[in-house]
Amino acid sequence: MSRRIYDELREGIIRGRYPQGSRLAEQRLAEELRVSRVPLREAVPLLVVDGFVRTLPRRGAVVTTWTVDMAHELFDLRLCMEVGAARFAARQVARGQSVEPLRAALDRCREGVRTGDPYRISGDSTEFHEVVVDLTSNSLMRSVMRSVTGRMMWLFYLTSELNPDDALDGHEELLRAVESGNERVAESIAYAHIERDRDESMRVLVERRDVPDLA
Repeated sequence: MSRRIYDELREGIIRGRYPQGSRLAEQRLAEELRVSRVPLREAVPLLVVDGFVRTLPRRGAVVTTWTVDMAHELFDLRLCMEVGAARFAARQVARGQSVEPLRAALDRCREGVRTGDPYRISGDSTEFHEVVVDLTSNSLMRSVMRSVTGRMMWLFYLTSELNPDDALDGHEELLRAVESGNERVAESIAYAHIERDRDESMRVLVERRDVPDLA
């Protein structure tokens, strides 16, 4: 039950139904979701761990507010992890690892773009990057990646006005690099993809008037 509540609140936060900085009042949420307060109290710590919610004195659970620094920190972490992951994934492919899971993830990205649904597109894009890390066969890298995928998807959604075809082109380029087994090329493509995403995302976020603390 608490996991279902987590999923519903997570989606609501990403979609903006629960705005940044707003308080998640137990009574209201219990009535809205038709559940008791117990699963709500169990779901909130999961949202805190994944970066969606903060707990504040006298206010309780509050939806996290994105800042410029937070966005840069996420991109910095992605650089540190995903660039190396692309290199290791290419190495594994050169040793015989199947790249089919990444192809399948890219196909889902294409399907998502055709739907025009920002939530679907954001989720599929996040999954693609997750699969690159999965190809490394490094359990620690996978664990770290899982801890930030929620925030990645949320940021992708906040910047969903960007042309999804551009991101799709970047994913296709990264797939080809990993598939080639050339570690240096994969590393270079991943770095360029993330930095390009950073530049475009920061431009959109700073221009948004409905995102607090980003002006």
